[in-house]
Amino acid sequence: MNSPSSPSVRRFIQSDICIVGNGAIAKTAALGFAQAGQSVTLLCPPAPPASASAGADPGWDVRVFALNHTAFHLLSALKVWGALDAARVAPVDAMLVNGDGAQAGALGFDAYGAHTGTLAWIVEDRNLNQALDAALRFAQNVSMVQGRATGLLRGAEHATVHLDDGSSIQAALVVGADGAQSWVRGQCDIGMDYRSYGQCAVVSNFHCERPHHGAAQQWFTGAEGIVALLPLPGDMVSLVWSAPEALAATLRAESAEQLAARLAPFADAKLGKLTPLRPELVRDFPLRLMRPHSMVSGRVALVGDAAHVVHPLAGHGMNLGFADVEQLVRCVAEREAQRGIGDERVLARYARARKEDVLLMQLATDGLARLFGADLEPLRVVRNFGLNLLDKLPGLKRRLISHALGKQG
Repeated sequence: MNSPSSPSVRRFIQSDICIVGNGAIAKTAALGFAQAGQSVTLLCPPAPPASASAGADPGWDVRVFALNHTAFHLLSALKVWGALDAARVAPVDAMLVNGDGAQAGALGFDAYGAHTGTLAWIVEDRNLNQALDAALRFAQNVSMVQGRATGLLRGAEHATVHLDDGSSIQAALVVGADGAQSWVRGQCDIGMDYRSYGQCAVVSNFHCERPHHGAAQQWFTGAEGIVALLPLPGDMVSLVWSAPEALAATLRAESAEQLAARLAPFADAKLGKLTPLRPELVRDFPLRLMRPHSMVSGRVALVGDAAHVVHPLAGHGMNLGFADVEQLVRCVAEREAQRGIGDERVLARYARARKEDVLLMQLATDGLARLFGADLEPLRVVRNFGLNLLDKLPGLKRRLISHALGKQG
């Protein structure tokens, strides 16, 4: 059984791959490489001290992900999907995108029209990480080390990560899965384009008066940002409101009941009255676009938010990370016999394979955020017309939804 070690003496650790990070993408990468036969060291920061309320019922996690078919198949292959608490996973069977203004357009998707059983699955961050942690405890070829990286040296044959306690990890490949503020990326001097959207994602959970029937709904409001209500199990929904920073500060300062009242114009028609779940919790996260100039460097590959950060309006930031992991594991596994795990050509194949998918998602989310964020009447007319037109083109709708699902073809 694997358990994180925090060495009190200096150690020299060797493995095929060193993964830096402690989130779902880092853990999935560790499991993926281990299943493919590589030895893995997962370096994560020291665990925070347990709080006095650690044993209390934490309620429903306000941070949720809409996982697509790519994520589903990868997590299923790693025996993680079956370890999720199924009672806390909600399938998304339909999605309705609503425009703004008096002549609001609308665009609807459903699983039947997309020729699939479900469009996506809403999974709590806590549920996902608990399943991954359970799989890691019994994973072969995975060593978990707690510590803080202080230096990265890269050579012709291997890379070495130095820790603050004097220990070091030597590996043929270092995978940066350490988030938007990636330490690994910073060590490689990879340039980056950055832009703040001037928005925060305000999140909370509610009970709804009427059943949601597995439908996710999204409203483009112009000046007030983008409101999304995602289905949770039972008659519950999860809010993701991409709000301008000033409005987000107001929403964060208000009670959950006041937030529910603000949502009434959107929710009442189909969901009825919204009631905050207990314990009440409203959080927010800053929204930004981050485009590193490369996903690879010498003996280093970036995955997840370390490699790209997109606007959450399409809910696919996490899915891009799972697709990164799937592709990187495949490129390493399918390399020629004479090439090592961290060979520059192997890493270049990974970067090429992911370039189009990542760029399309960046352009799509950024373009939509700009288009629907402008509070100008001519643009409002154009975007509502576009939603209505797209809704009447089933062939194009199927292609768009197929890409979003992570399905091929």
